[in-house]
Amino acid sequence: MARARKVRRLRRPALAVLSRKKSLYSTRRLLEAAKSRGFSTRVIDVVRCNLVLEPGNPRLFHKGKEVRALSVALPRIGASVTQIGLQVTRQLEAMGVPLVNGASAIARSRDKLTALQHLAAGGVRIPRTVLARGGGDVKELVAQVGGLPAILKLIQGTQGVGVMIAHSEAEVESILGTLWDLGQEILLQEFVSEARGRDIRALVVGERVVGAMRREARKGEFRSNLHRGGFGSALQLEPAYVEAAVRAAQVLGLEVAGVDLLESGAGPLVIELNSSPGFEGLERATGVDVAGEIIDYAGRRAEGARRAMAL
Repeated sequence: MARARKVRRLRRPALAVLSRKKSLYSTRRLLEAAKSRGFSTRVIDVVRCNLVLEPGNPRLFHKGKEVRALSVALPRIGASVTQIGLQVTRQLEAMGVPLVNGASAIARSRDKLTALQHLAAGGVRIPRTVLARGGGDVKELVAQVGGLPAILKLIQGTQGVGVMIAHSEAEVESILGTLWDLGQEILLQEFVSEARGRDIRALVVGERVVGAMRREARKGEFRSNLHRGGFGSALQLEPAYVEAAVRAAQVLGLEVAGVDLLESGAGPLVIELNSSPGFEGLERATGVDVAGEIIDYAGRRAEGARRAMAL
């Protein structure tokens, strides 16, 4: 009987979350949801991984122990460890592990210019945007995004970090000059006045929006990110916004994505996608079991891969 129980335990599907800490809210919730659905779970810190490369036998070691027999993995890669995280994600792909968000899709989402290029090419409506690489004429750059005020963004950045607003050409010139001197490439972007310091965060899982909230900036702040003191309230999305969010995730190849949209007079504008979206604020605002939705999707991915292997 004990032997039979041991065999059953070994056959439980195994899910890994790529995350620096299991105590992080989203990581903890994913682990809870996975365990309640019968998965065995583990957290893999990408910084503590070694990759073994050899023809036909890619291997991954975490804290000195080989990672084996994963049914599915969920990358939760912070911006500060993007390159290391992508290396580990590619190694798991080479090992044949199904991933809910692959390395290429994550990489596309992390570079704002690349993401916007793909979205625009895929027919997704975005704010007018100009890549301001050192030296352009400020007056011309501002005109190309529809005038002042204008938004300036670092190509890489999360949670509102590296996002600025300029109300005059002198401000634009000062910000650009400083950042160009630091070797940064900057996106100059249309300011959507109708948004009034608000945006929408839609959480896409597979081909569905499982939850959405409107985020509003605190007084004196134009960025609505919750990490910048903004607050969120549950929102039932209109069909056009659902379609825009799902389409944006599909264009970048993301199976799970936080899609940020602005409400313009002409309809939804997609401004950014997050491949490792935090969902504490969304769960609290909406009551939706976001972690459960993600794990259910991961379970379907794992089962699909298992059936394909059996054919």
